[in-house]
Amino acid sequence: MESAALAIEIQMSLLLFLALAGYLVASRINQSATIGAILVGVLVGPSVLGLITYTDFVATLAHLGAIILLFVIGFEFNVKDIIDPRYGVIALLGVIIPWIGGYATTIFFGFDFASAVFVGTALTATSIAITANVLKEIGVLQTGAARAIIGAAVIDDVLSLIVLAIAIDLTVGGDVSVTSVALMLARAVGFIIIAGAVGYFGIRKVIERMDGTPLARKYPEFIFIFAMMMAFLYAMLADLAGLSGIIGAFLAGISFAEVRLRQSKGVHEGAEYFQIVFASIFFISLGILADIRALTSDMVVFLAVLTLVAIATKVIGCGIPARAMGICREDSLIIGFGMAPRGEVAMIVALIGLEAGLIGQQIFVVVVLMSLLTTLITPIVYRNWFYKGAYCTTE
Repeated sequence: MESAALAIEIQMSLLLFLALAGYLVASRINQSATIGAILVGVLVGPSVLGLITYTDFVATLAHLGAIILLFVIGFEFNVKDIIDPRYGVIALLGVIIPWIGGYATTIFFGFDFASAVFVGTALTATSIAITANVLKEIGVLQTGAARAIIGAAVIDDVLSLIVLAIAIDLTVGGDVSVTSVALMLARAVGFIIIAGAVGYFGIRKVIERMDGTPLARKYPEFIFIFAMMMAFLYAMLADLAGLSGIIGAFLAGISFAEVRLRQSKGVHEGAEYFQIVFASIFFISLGILADIRALTSDMVVFLAVLTLVAIATKVIGCGIPARAMGICREDSLIIGFGMAPRGEVAMIVALIGLEAGLIGQQIFVVVVLMSLLTTLITPIVYRNWFYKGAYCTTE
């Protein structure tokens, strides 16, 4: 028991040390802390030094970090910010075009139908955690482009879930069950509507009433603990609904954004301290997960082309409809690049395919590295292009 506890303490200490190292690297190269953490993860992971591997402990902390990160991001928005029919159009084309691009590229390189379907499915994903954190770091979460990215990414998560279900049906059974897809869509949309309404009209008011009780006066941290409990409960319910847990946490953050507390400790401030620690571990874990050594020489070209296709199809699939609906050119490009990071979402899709025996190890490695590269590129583009000078803002 003592040795197990000691091992956990060592791992936690090492991960926090790596988080600090990530900040130092980011400072030296004048980039986002997200970039620094991922690069440090690559350096200490199996790809280079092999000092740490993607253990269950690391995976658990990383998942925790993503949930807390999106809970904090949710505080920056209200429901009206992400409810816009335009975001649905952006998300829809931002799923269709990348899927076609991924499928066609994989077939072009001579891989089988199942591999092509899963690669296309991986390209439909968007890692809301990556872009949201970068926008938060830069201080532009309240711009029109940021609202469009977050709103479209939430819808994208639902659509990617449906595409994954279709991909499994196609590669395993050879056909698609319309009933199962319809039920999945209804469950996902129903969860978002019900959870959002309950949080905003119910739990938010409960928290404000609890803040006025003698219990909250005696224990100012009581409300904060309750809010964090609800964040993780929302994440769990989202998982049960077939969505990503981070979407549930994001909905909880939105629900509690306008809570006014008089005598309790601030929920937002407390959650931000949690986020600083665990989100750093999440970004480090992405670098650890990408094992460059497993990439053979004949797959390098495929990886390079697939990464370019992954970025281009999101920029085109999301940027063009955004521009067509009246969003200015700069913000349309910001939206396109903001939807490009595949992050952990595409990695999970690839892992499902690998464990089901539908794709091989080479495809799995390529998808993981593609996810890492698209995750790295967006913060670099944002900091060195769009947000280096002036840009227009669409309200």
